[in-house]
Amino acid sequence: MKTFYLPFVLTVGGMLFYHISQKSIPKDMNPFLVTILAYVVGIVFCAICALAYPSRRTLVASIKDSNWAVLTLGVAAASIELGFLLAYRAGWRISVAAVASNVAVTVLLVPIGVIIYKDHLSLRNIVGLIFCVLGLALVARE
Repeated sequence: MKTFYLPFVLTVGGMLFYHISQKSIPKDMNPFLVTILAYVVGIVFCAICALAYPSRRTLVASIKDSNWAVLTLGVAAASIELGFLLAYRAGWRISVAAVASNVAVTVLLVPIGVIIYKDHLSLRNIVGLIFCVLGLALVARE
């Protein structure tokens, strides 16, 4: 059961501190340098965790097995960092930015999941998605 909830707890905890940190970064800092500094800290954190996490592959083997998805993940992660930082600087509220972006991404991922990954949506899932979209419309309105 721990392995089922641990990823969720890590994600929620990480996102909570992520948005509070993003909103608290001084506005006069260069957003690209902020992202570089954040990634250096993240790399050090991941390097420490990698030593404790059991793995069957070495770093060299992992690099050799990497594909386009690993590179795209890096660009995507940096885009997310910069996007939220610039959104908060542009005046987006912390209570709205994450919800709006997550629902928008969910709406885009649903057809991708159904068509490409053959995900199945139950009636409950569809009703939930409708409520998410309605919620986005209500939250995003000023």
